[in-house]
Amino acid sequence: MGFGSMRLTVDPDGDNAIRVLRRAVDLGVDHIDTAAFYFSPGGILGLGDGPVRYATELIRRALHPYAGKVLIGTKVGPGVLPDGAWGEARTAAQLRYQVEENLRRLGVDCLDLVNLRVFRGTDSIGERFAALAEMRDEGLIRHLGLSAVRLEQLDEAAAIAPVACVQNSFSLDLRRNAELLRVCGERGIAFVPFFAIAGAGREAGPSGEHDEAVARVAARHGITPQQVRLAWTLHQGPHVLAIPGTGREEHLRDNIAAGAVRLTADDLSSLQPAA
Repeated sequence: MGFGSMRLTVDPDGDNAIRVLRRAVDLGVDHIDTAAFYFSPGGILGLGDGPVRYATELIRRALHPYAGKVLIGTKVGPGVLPDGAWGEARTAAQLRYQVEENLRRLGVDCLDLVNLRVFRGTDSIGERFAALAEMRDEGLIRHLGLSAVRLEQLDEAAAIAPVACVQNSFSLDLRRNAELLRVCGERGIAFVPFFAIAGAGREAGPSGEHDEAVARVAARHGITPQQVRLAWTLHQGPHVLAIPGTGREEHLRDNIAAGAVRLTADDLSSLQPAA
C-alpha cells in the first residue's frame, strides 16, 4: 500500500502534512507518489493568493534523508516550464528542467522513479521517453514509468527503455484500463491505479452502480466501503499497487488497513459488473 501526496498541499501550514507523511512510513508505507506539479495555488501562475506549498518539499521536510525507507515516484510532463508558464513539457530541455526541479525540491541526486504523464489526445511519446531514458543513463533517474497512457504508447516506450510501472486511472467503477492492467501483469510491470477509491467521481468521490454491493461486502467484513474498494483493487493482481491519498491520519490508518483485507470469491463475484 502506497500513499498519494496530491492532497497534502491544502494544509495551511504544512505541519499536519508532515505528521501524516511520517505516520504513513511508520505504518509501513514504502511507496509515495508525487509530482512537481502537486502544489497549492498560492501566488503562482495567478491561481490564488498566499504561499505556494509543494508536495515534494513537504516530503523532503518530513522524511529526508530517506535512507532507503521509502521509494518516491514522481511525474513530469504537465507543469511549470522553464519560462515560468504552465504547459506540457515536450522537449528534452523542458523535461530536464522538470526533472531537476524534482531533484532540488526532494533534496536528492537521483530520483527513484519518474513517470511520464501524458495528456489525453497525445499520440507518439517516443522522443520524450527517450529523453528521460538519457537522463536515466546519466544517473539522474533510477526507474522510468508512464502515466495516463494507452497500450500502444506502452509498447512504444518499452522499445526504448524498460518500463517499471504504469499509472492509470482504474477502480471498481472505472475499468476502462482493465486490458492494460492485464498486459502489465503478463509483462512484469507494476500497475499503479489512481482514483482507486473515487473512480469516475474523481475528487467528488465514488458514486457508481456498485455502491449497494460494496455496502453489503463492507458490512460482512466490518469495514468501510472505501476499504472494500481499495481491497478490491489490490485483488486484481500481485503486480497492482495502490496509492490512496489523504490529509487525515484516521483515513490513512483505514487505507493502510485495507491492504490486509481478504475478500472471498463470493465478495469478488458480487462486485463484478452486471451481465
